[in-house]
Amino acid sequence: MATTNTEGAGPAPSVSPAAAPDPRPSPKAGGRSVTGTRKAIAAAFLLPALVLLGALVLYPIGYSVYRSFFDQAGTGFAGIDNYKALFTDDTILTAVKNNAIWVVFAPTVATALGLIFAVLTERIRWGTAFKLIVFMPMAISMLAAGIIFRLVYDQAPERGVANAVAVSVHDTFNESAGFPKARPLPVHPLEKGAGGSFVSKEPVRAGEAVQVPLVGVAPAKMPGDARPAKAAPAADGDRITGTAWLDFTRGGGGKPNVVDPEELGLKGLKVEAVKDGKVVATATAGADGVFTLPASADGAQLRLPADNFREPYNGVDWLGPSLVTPGIIGSYVWMWAGFAMVLIAAGLAGLPRELLEAARVDGANEWQVFRRITVPMLAPVLAVVLVTLMINVLKVFDLVFIIAPGSSQDDANVLALQLYRSSFGTDADLGIGSAIAVLLLLLVLPVMLFNIRRMRKEARR
Repeated sequence: MATTNTEGAGPAPSVSPAAAPDPRPSPKAGGRSVTGTRKAIAAAFLLPALVLLGALVLYPIGYSVYRSFFDQAGTGFAGIDNYKALFTDDTILTAVKNNAIWVVFAPTVATALGLIFAVLTERIRWGTAFKLIVFMPMAISMLAAGIIFRLVYDQAPERGVANAVAVSVHDTFNESAGFPKARPLPVHPLEKGAGGSFVSKEPVRAGEAVQVPLVGVAPAKMPGDARPAKAAPAADGDRITGTAWLDFTRGGGGKPNVVDPEELGLKGLKVEAVKDGKVVATATAGADGVFTLPASADGAQLRLPADNFREPYNGVDWLGPSLVTPGIIGSYVWMWAGFAMVLIAAGLAGLPRELLEAARVDGANEWQVFRRITVPMLAPVLAVVLVTLMINVLKVFDLVFIIAPGSSQDDANVLALQLYRSSFGTDADLGIGSAIAVLLLLLVLPVMLFNIRRMRKEARR
């Protein structure tokens, strides 16, 4: 039997890993990339996307920059005149100012509300349903939301929800005047006084009956329990009596300054006796319009205070020049607070709960846990939400265009809306419109670069 003699033989040679052949293809072998894909195939797949990117993004940007240096007709070189107009035209400056207000307040408020909703819904049983309700406005287009809030902010309380609430709250604490449009006729013994009041032309004397006739109140607006007016008899002693009534007979007829049978008393009308500018006595007319003043009113002038005729509260002019921008920002927050809440809730779900529990065990209250642990750990998520909303509000157009009425659209103007008006309005000037587009691009770029740097920093962690 043959045997193999191993005596005196050295160890078998070993092959080092560095010397082992690399099965991966060389980047330069056969025109392949590191991943093994042929560069020609990769370019073929990328080419449609690059063509679309160039046609839909790069070319419009380049042409807008080019067109911004030409005049309205596009035939004459205007230099930087269009850019000078951006900082000298009052309408465009208002748009820039409003854009600054939008960038500061809209993302901040929406993010803050989203954070509050996300934290609070973690502790309630019906949190999922609440999140669904808050997020539902995201399913509505900006156009539809604008139409909704145009109705919400309607000045008429019977149509606008916001003013219906405002009027209800106001009327709960401030009683409306009974006769807002009442007034005397020139033949009546009353004349207009200061501050919307009416005063008697002559002083009143003790023992006599005073007549206080008014017109201008629709019979349907009279108090429901008002009764036919009764001519007050001459007062006994030093008192002064009088009748306040609606000097109007439905269907015609009747005599001025005479209490006719079908005329109603002005129940609740306040009457003051004034001497030397001081109120010495007051009275209130009854259901039949009769009132009585004490002897101290002798020689005084009767005054019907302006509170009797104060116009009813019609709510807040939400779409007026001073409140239109905050009102539109409110509609934006209504739409985008749900977006912020969902992203923040996702980040909140990934927080290590042991840190929160450890802080509570160490004696921290809920506010301290929220401020010193929850918010700092959610900082990357909050930055994403805030930056996304900032880019979004720089381009806001639909809400402003739909909600702001024509009378206050200049006060609510923003750059995107001004871009539309300058480019396609009555006096379209594509040079100005292109300059506004370039300005918007320059405003968006720093926010985008910040977001890219933040994403790269997060990827390196």
